Amino acid sequence: MELSNIEPQIIWKNFSKLNAVPRPSKKEERVIAFIKEFGENLGLETTVDQVGNVIIKKPATPGMENRKSVVLQSHLDMVCQKNNDVNFDFETEGIKMEVDGDWVKAKGTTLGADNGLGVATIMSILESSDIPHPAMEALFTIDEETGMTGALGLKPGQLTGEILLNLDTEEDDEIDIGCAGGVDVTITQNYGTEDVKGQIVRLEVKGLQGGHSGMDIHKGFGNANIILGRLFYSGLAKQNIQLISVDSGGLRNAIPREGVAIISVRNSQEFIEEVTVLKKEILEEFASVEPGLQINIENSTTSDKAISEEDSRKVILTLKALHNGVYRMSPDVKDLVEASNNVARVELKGGELKILNLTRSSVDSSKYSVAEQLKSVAELAGMNVEFSGSYPGWKPKPGSEIVQLMEKIYTEKFGEKPHVVACHAGLECGIIGANYPAMEMVSFGPTIRGAHSPDEKANIPSAQKFWSFTKDILANIPVKN
Repeated sequence: MELSNIEPQIIWKNFSKLNAVPRPSKKEERVIAFIKEFGENLGLETTVDQVGNVIIKKPATPGMENRKSVVLQSHLDMVCQKNNDVNFDFETEGIKMEVDGDWVKAKGTTLGADNGLGVATIMSILESSDIPHPAMEALFTIDEETGMTGALGLKPGQLTGEILLNLDTEEDDEIDIGCAGGVDVTITQNYGTEDVKGQIVRLEVKGLQGGHSGMDIHKGFGNANIILGRLFYSGLAKQNIQLISVDSGGLRNAIPREGVAIISVRNSQEFIEEVTVLKKEILEEFASVEPGLQINIENSTTSDKAISEEDSRKVILTLKALHNGVYRMSPDVKDLVEASNNVARVELKGGELKILNLTRSSVDSSKYSVAEQLKSVAELAGMNVEFSGSYPGWKPKPGSEIVQLMEKIYTEKFGEKPHVVACHAGLECGIIGANYPAMEMVSFGPTIRGAHSPDEKANIPSAQKFWSFTKDILANIPVKN
């Protein structure tokens, strides 16, 4: 089945157009131009602000002029992840999509449904002539995935809407009213290098699910960086280990799926035999949740230099000690992860070490408690630590008028109550709300699985449900006070 034959056709048409435009985070020039041209071609007031956010204004349809004004918001950028065996350039190529039963997915890459389906939905409403809605502002932000810089750069007074509908949630039965904030924790150090003293071993971890480092952090998925760290650590007692290179993980907001390391050990045969025992234990640990996990340990060669045994020990102990995963569950919201950390990227090349983390929490104090724990561990090992990109969480307001309206519409349409939740992902609502404190905010969206990984897929029946729900919400926005 072609995407053009899927209902609602208007959504998938616009999603296909959007996905033909390369849109990596921090490299959104083409998609900004694409959305700007889209609004201008509709004859609508279209502006691009100082950081690159696009705002398109559309007047109320006849009879809706006395309703509260609405901001429809989604982000333009996408997470760019691919399988190692896939040849694809996110900066020059459009996403290659296919239909698989009730799902739309990409061929070996992320799909961009996060947040492309939200963008496509807003585009569809902007170009419609038969959908009732109040006065609306479409806000397309940039760089949500790697810094929230679009939302952070949005100035007070640029928007006039009284209600913000963020279309960036990934379960169609959820109405999201709160989210986690985050801070990037970057650990670095430069080490001297020396000739390799022992025998070379290559370690590879691959086949993990990966996934969203907020929404999936509680699911017990494997982290390639942590698994490599365990393998290194197991050899410390009997081997003189030198780290030569590590290339593991990727983006801060994606759970690491694969990694490779080259090390030197005193006796490679003994090391491989010892680590193979741990390998079997790890495979058993993850058998139910990571059936595709592969760990390869083999003799190798390299002409590169290594860092010293003493420095290698410091790096290995640090990797072993860094907290990864859930740090604290919320005592106030059932089943909500309050605080967590994702050890997202470990890179060692030519003696230059970099470890990237994304620490999340819905409570600022616990966010910094986790970040400071990471900092303490790294500084004990003589490493440098920098905090950056901090953004606030979004405090839930379950009794707001828009939340009650959406609950009522959902229950009447679908015969069951929605789940009104807060999430552990980073949504832009908290940042926008800091500059627009009076604006009521809700986040919702169609069902998406595997966001931030090449397994990402969007559910077709869910997109139909989401489209119908969105139109009904717009038609029933309350009258102005």
